[in-house]
Amino acid sequence: MDEFLDQLSYFAPRAGVALLVLIAFYVAGLLLRKLTRRIGERADVRNDILVLIGRTGSTFLMVMGVITALGTAGVNVSALVAGLGLTGFALGFALRDALSNLLAGILILIYRPFKRHDRISVAGFEGIVIETDLRYTTLQGEDKRILIPNATLFTHSIVLLDRKK
Repeated sequence: MDEFLDQLSYFAPRAGVALLVLIAFYVAGLLLRKLTRRIGERADVRNDILVLIGRTGSTFLMVMGVITALGTAGVNVSALVAGLGLTGFALGFALRDALSNLLAGILILIYRPFKRHDRISVAGFEGIVIETDLRYTTLQGEDKRILIPNATLFTHSIVLLDRKK
């Protein structure tokens, strides 16, 4: 019983500090979401981009908070960090095309090299921009719809043939 009380008296303060660290990271994630929303509203950025950036940042902060809290509690997190690194590398390699389209879509939506209803030509395709999302940009051609991956738009020259105001 004495050993249990010794262990409890050793671990209880560490667990309390670890819980405070986790709460601090959670609050930081909430603040990051609010800050992202405010900056985006002032910069006139689309809402879906703001939500994506806010969630990504908040999730990253929570993962870092859990790792930091576990380390504060006395858990050896070096194997966990190494495992997360290897997992991230494997997922990044496996999803590189999807991630490149996602990142290119975010950059296209932020920088807006073209807008909806503009007539553009890219990589041998020509049409009117109907929609741009995080994966594809949809063009309306003469008699067909063309889905162009955003990575293609980001790496090829875009010719604005007719810009709508």
